[in-house]
Amino acid sequence: MIDVIQNIDSQLLVAINDLHTPFFDYFMMAYTGRWVWVPFYCAIAWFLLRRLGWRNGLLVLVAIGVAVAIADQTCATLIRPLVARLRPANLDNPLSDMVHVVNNYRGGLYGFPSCHAANTFVLATFILILCCNSLFTYIIFLWAIITCYTRLYLGVHYPGDILTGAVVGTVATLFCYYLLRAFVRIGRIKGNKDLWPVVSVLLVTVCGMFVYAAIYS
Repeated sequence: MIDVIQNIDSQLLVAINDLHTPFFDYFMMAYTGRWVWVPFYCAIAWFLLRRLGWRNGLLVLVAIGVAVAIADQTCATLIRPLVARLRPANLDNPLSDMVHVVNNYRGGLYGFPSCHAANTFVLATFILILCCNSLFTYIIFLWAIITCYTRLYLGVHYPGDILTGAVVGTVATLFCYYLLRAFVRIGRIKGNKDLWPVVSVLLVTVCGMFVYAAIYS
């Protein structure tokens, strides 16, 4: 059964990774970066502080940070060395000959589970819990899904890595959120008031990536 699952995982990865164009090679490399999203994270922090108040907003930001740390370390420090599953693009992986590599980017040694998926789903799940019935939930999950897709496109993770990372991130979020709720009453954010800075920063960032990819491709 495990061999069947791994075979399906590999076939899905190759099928997704094979859909390459010069434009999207540059775009996906930019999108998968960490530092490029700092303005977006700052906009989200501003939004949470604005809507929840300074005290509760800061507590939620701390809870998000703790959840990210738990998810990231669970994936990178605990699970990866135990499972020791080579990334698809790793040269020691026989599958690497079938993987399209962008700018010689192959990631680290092991890739199960995906830290990118875990961390982005921490943020997405927190927003889902806090901002029910809000445009923000759709925006943040679309952002998280595209982030996960870039990891497949670049050949540094299998779909199974992504799914497991997303589960780890979601569980870490639920743990931290309900632990916080045990001590502090955190209200839900309703409506789309004050959301425009977050959307604006996201759109500017993505448009910048499109321009960058168009110029260099």
